[in-house]
Amino acid sequence: MGTGWRAAHAYTFPMTVQREDSATLPGLETPVIGPTGRPQTDFPEPEALRGHGPARIISLCNQKGGVGKTTSTINLGAALAEYGRKVLVIDFDPQGALSAGLGVPTHDVPTIYDLLLGTVKNPAEAIIHTDYPNLDIIPANIDLSAAEVHLVNEVARETILARVLKKVSDNYDVILIDCQPSLGLLTVNALTAAHGVLIPLECEFFALRGVALLVETIDKVRDRLNPAIELDGILATMYDSRTLHSREVLERVVETFGDRVLETVIGRTVKFPDASVAGAPITSFAPDHSASDAYRQLARELITRGAVA
Repeated sequence: MGTGWRAAHAYTFPMTVQREDSATLPGLETPVIGPTGRPQTDFPEPEALRGHGPARIISLCNQKGGVGKTTSTINLGAALAEYGRKVLVIDFDPQGALSAGLGVPTHDVPTIYDLLLGTVKNPAEAIIHTDYPNLDIIPANIDLSAAEVHLVNEVARETILARVLKKVSDNYDVILIDCQPSLGLLTVNALTAAHGVLIPLECEFFALRGVALLVETIDKVRDRLNPAIELDGILATMYDSRTLHSREVLERVVETFGDRVLETVIGRTVKFPDASVAGAPITSFAPDHSASDAYRQLARELITRGAVA
């Protein structure tokens, strides 16, 4: 953490995606090749932390909807919490899906909207402790859709969220921001507040088209508002190894973005919507499912890479 993206990536990988039949048979020395075409790494269990804070803030961002931002925020947060990290997730989407996915109320309670407008001064008043140890949330509801109109004439309007989170940063190890599917003022606020960006990318052609624009936006925020922001990685989601389309899109992503594509790949499964209906992370709803293992691996990968303490 703080050593920079490239310093945290002293290893390189071949760029050619190989099919599942390339995997190692028991007893052979050739490494197992994962979906991204890289030798699959067994990321180690993270060591316990001696203390907590200050938090590293990570925005999960993609201007395309339905790519797994909210699902990844919930389940990455829950997986990091399992590993003893104190996690705060911020619902920064007026649809309030993150709040619903964790089964917390969104009405008649202080929300991130109240903190942005200053009607609630202390962020601690808006923090809700979830049913899952080490995992807290600041909820959102439809009121947030009016925030851009109210904030447009504010001085330093792009830094309002950063000023809010600064008040609670020392209490957490990780703060995850679930951005709305746009590149408007709210998303710029999230990028300005963040130390890192995680881009969930559905393994589908139209999802791929907008990533270059998002990376360009991140570069502009780095140049003009937040010089410290880093791209923590591109996370392939909704991957289905049975379809040629998924495999080809993932191959194209790896060819284009290289080792900025995370080794962990999140597969498509009906367990995710089932968990959302239950208002629970997949790690609690189906703890032994491969989807839970994938998000635990993602948490370990980010810790190993230095993106999380």
